[in-house]
Amino acid sequence: MAAIGPPVTDQRPIRIAALYHFTRFKDPSVLREGLLHCAEENGVRGTLLLAEEGINGTIAGSDEGIEKVLDYIRNMPGCSDLEWKESRAAEMPFHRTKVRLKREIVTMGQPDLDPLKGVGIYVDPQDWNELISDPDTIVIDTRNDYEVAIGSFEGAIDPETQSFREFPEWFRDRKADFETEGRKPKIAMFCTGGIRCEKSTAFLKSEGLDEVYHLKGGILKYLEEVPEAESRWHGECFVFDERVSVKHGLELGSHTLCRACRRPLKESDLAHRHYVEGVSCHQCYPERSDEQRARYAERQRQAKLAEVRGEEHVGRKTGDG
Repeated sequence: MAAIGPPVTDQRPIRIAALYHFTRFKDPSVLREGLLHCAEENGVRGTLLLAEEGINGTIAGSDEGIEKVLDYIRNMPGCSDLEWKESRAAEMPFHRTKVRLKREIVTMGQPDLDPLKGVGIYVDPQDWNELISDPDTIVIDTRNDYEVAIGSFEGAIDPETQSFREFPEWFRDRKADFETEGRKPKIAMFCTGGIRCEKSTAFLKSEGLDEVYHLKGGILKYLEEVPEAESRWHGECFVFDERVSVKHGLELGSHTLCRACRRPLKESDLAHRHYVEGVSCHQCYPERSDEQRARYAERQRQAKLAEVRGEEHVGRKTGDG
């Protein structure tokens, strides 16, 4: 059993566990109902994804409830050595409990790629600064554009992708540029919790690159373990729950969420003329029709009515990690 988390002196009541584990499930559909029942029975909320390649997700609940679900997962086929990252919150960051079946637990559009057959070299947070400070290291942020926009590592390349599916094409288009003077490049990649880098480093190795590194535990582990005074991180880190973003020490960040497009917003964005709570923001306004915004407005109205009645609006969604 391995957990990474805040000091035990943290008294905030909600325990959050972010996890992923690559293994081979013969039939993930037979695991779904039991896992969902365990989570619901123990008051645990969040989203867990199951695929033939493993499990991925973030869950939140009481200390006892989270431990029950983690015990259940560790008893699933091939999951005995499950690792996860922990943080704490004052309030429940999820509205519902979901266990979903997927083709991939992180969607790269490369279903034949198997991280179990080989990934990049893991780099502990304490050694990350030295690696990315090397001028011969190409540092790549594998996250999507809206995540990179609110924070990243100093000097990192932003692929400006809107989904992880775009990453393989982005890299192939630039591979020749990276391989200057016939040299195989040294590439270091990072993501929120580490799972995307399991896929991206495996992909680069399948493309013939050998010297590929990735940040063990992702940005979240780095922000937790590396003192802010020594950090090469700038900004905040987007997370796929109601916290929206976190800072060093995994403290709550300053961003809120556009309920229409699920992108993070800073405080000044709320004053933009296209921001309407639950309906639109400056980023998604050009992407949506008047009809769509009308539907969002009705959904927001229903959510507010449910809030007044002290109920949870079942149509309200949170993003999936």
